[in-house]
Amino acid sequence: MKINNYNIVAFLLLILFTAFTCTNKKMEKLVPTNEQLILINQVGYESNAPKKAMVRTNTDLFQIKNSIGEIIIEKAAGSKQYSSFSGDTVQTIDFSELTSKGEYYIVVNDSIISHKIRITDRPYTELVKSSLKSFYLNRSGMEIDSLYGGIWARPEGHPDTIVYFHSSAADKNHPENSMISSPKGWYDAGDYNKYIVNSSISTYTLLFAYDSFADYFNEENTNIPESNNDIPDILDEALYNLRWMMTMQDPFDGGVYHKLTTKNFEGFVMPNEAVNKRYVVQKSTAATLDFAATMAYASRLFANFSSTLPGLADSCLIQSEKAWKWALKNPKDFYVQNSDISTGPYDDTNLKDEWFWAASELYLATNDNVYSGFIADARLEINTPSWLNIGTLGVLSILSSNHKDEFSELQKRFLKYVDQKIEVENNSPYRISIDKYEWGSNSEFANQGMLKLFAYQLTKNTKYLNSARESLDYLLGRNATAYCFVTGFGSLSPMNIHHRPSAADSVQDPVSGFLVGGPNLIVPNDCGDEKVRSLFPAKAYADEQCSYSTNEIAINWNAPLVYLTSGIDAYGEKQ
Repeated sequence: MKINNYNIVAFLLLILFTAFTCTNKKMEKLVPTNEQLILINQVGYESNAPKKAMVRTNTDLFQIKNSIGEIIIEKAAGSKQYSSFSGDTVQTIDFSELTSKGEYYIVVNDSIISHKIRITDRPYTELVKSSLKSFYLNRSGMEIDSLYGGIWARPEGHPDTIVYFHSSAADKNHPENSMISSPKGWYDAGDYNKYIVNSSISTYTLLFAYDSFADYFNEENTNIPESNNDIPDILDEALYNLRWMMTMQDPFDGGVYHKLTTKNFEGFVMPNEAVNKRYVVQKSTAATLDFAATMAYASRLFANFSSTLPGLADSCLIQSEKAWKWALKNPKDFYVQNSDISTGPYDDTNLKDEWFWAASELYLATNDNVYSGFIADARLEINTPSWLNIGTLGVLSILSSNHKDEFSELQKRFLKYVDQKIEVENNSPYRISIDKYEWGSNSEFANQGMLKLFAYQLTKNTKYLNSARESLDYLLGRNATAYCFVTGFGSLSPMNIHHRPSAADSVQDPVSGFLVGGPNLIVPNDCGDEKVRSLFPAKAYADEQCSYSTNEIAINWNAPLVYLTSGIDAYGEKQ
C-alpha cells in the first residue's frame, strides 16, 4: 500500500477511535451500574430541544465527544448542589447547543465516560408504542399471539365468564356464590386482579391522551389484533378495559363493585395456571363515582365514533347517570376489606375529589346544571393525579372543553400549581419537581409531566413543554439510581420486575414498555432484611422481583407515561 498523508491521518484516527471506545467499555465495566457518575437520558434527546445531564463527581469542565473521539463541545459544568434526597452532590451539564443527529459521549476529568448519548429528531416513537402495547400484553381473558406479542406470547388466562358474588357483594338479586360474567380488562399491576378505582384513572388517561393528540394517534400502529380496524389503537386498547368496567355495574341499582379478585394473591405463575376462584367484591361509593366519571368522559369521546361503535356513547352515559344516582343514595359506602380478602384494597374515605370528577364529567356530557352546583361547591385542591387524588382529572376535562370560560379561575389555579412545581424543579439539584418520594414515585413524575404538557397546550409557553422533558429525562435515566425505569429501554433498565407473567415465563427479558414504581422508603424491607436498600429515598430502589414497593408495574403508572411520551413526540414532530 502506498503511504501518504491521507493514510497516516486515517491510521491515527483509527487508533484514537479504538482507544476511545475501549476506554469507554472499560469504564462502564469498572463503574458499578448503580453508581454511574454521569447520568443521562438513556433513550435519547430531541435534536432541537434542551439537553441536560448530571455529573456526581467534582469537575470544572466537561467535553462532548463523537463516536470517533473528536471533541465537539467543551464548556464549564454547572455549580455544585447537594441533594438531601440522594446524598449526592451533583452538577448540571447543559449541551443544548448540540443539535446534530448522532451518537456522542460525555467525558469529564479525561477518564469518566457516560453511556452513549443519542440525538435524533424523534427519539421516543418506539417508546410510545411499547408503553402503550404493555396494556395489550397485560390483557386478561385473551391469548397473546406471537404475531402481536412476539417472545411474550402466552395462553389465555382468566376468561372471567364465571365469577362469584362474594358475601360482601351479595344481596337479594345476587345471592352469595351466585355467578356473574365479567370478561376482558387489564391485569391491574404485577398481580392478576382487576380494580375499578385504578382502572378508572388509567382508562381516562389513555382516552384523554387520544383527545389531546388525536392526529398523532390516528397514525400510530402498535401491532395489536385490532390495529387494522377503523379505530385508533389507543382507543381499541382503552375499550378493552372499558367494556370490562361496564360489566361491574349492578344493573338493578347502578352501584359498582369495587374489584374482581381472588381471595389471595396468586403465586408467580402464568395467567392460565392461576385458576383460583374469582369474586366481585362489595359495591363502594369511590368505585361508583370513578366509574361514573370515566363513563361520562367516554360517552363524549365515543360520540365521535358513532358509525363504527353504534350505541356505545349512549350506553356509557346511561350507565354513568345510573352510577351517579346510586352514589347520591349511598354517599358513604366506603370500601372495607373483608377478613377473607387480602388483595389490594384501594380504599379511600375522603371522596371530595371523586364527587368533583364525576360531577365535572357528567356536566360536560349532559350540560345539566344539577352537576355544575357540585363543581362550584367542591373547593377542590389541585394536585398531581393519582388513584387516591383524582379531582384534577375533572380540571383537565373542563379546561379542554368548550365550557372552560365558565371556570376562568380554574385555569389560573391550575397554571399556578404547575408553576409552583416548575419553581421547585428550578431549585432542585436533580431538576425534579417533587418534594417527597412516595410509593409509585415514578408515576408522580409521569403525571406531573402530563400536567405540564397540558399547561403547554393551554398557553403555548415552551417553559411547560421543556419542564415536561425534564420529567421524562428523570424517568429515562437522569436520576440518582442511574436506571432508565422503563423495561426494555436504555443502557440500564429493570430486569427483575414484580410482574407475574415476566417472572413465570421462560423469557429472560421482562415484558417491554412497563414503567416500574421507582424509589421510596415506604416498605424498606420488602425483600427481607438481608437485602438492604439505600436510606436515601431517591436511591431506595431494588431491581428485584421481591421489591413490590419499588419494582412492581401498574396500569395507572403506564397510562401517564403514554401521555407524556406521546405528547413530547407529537410536539417535537411539529417543531
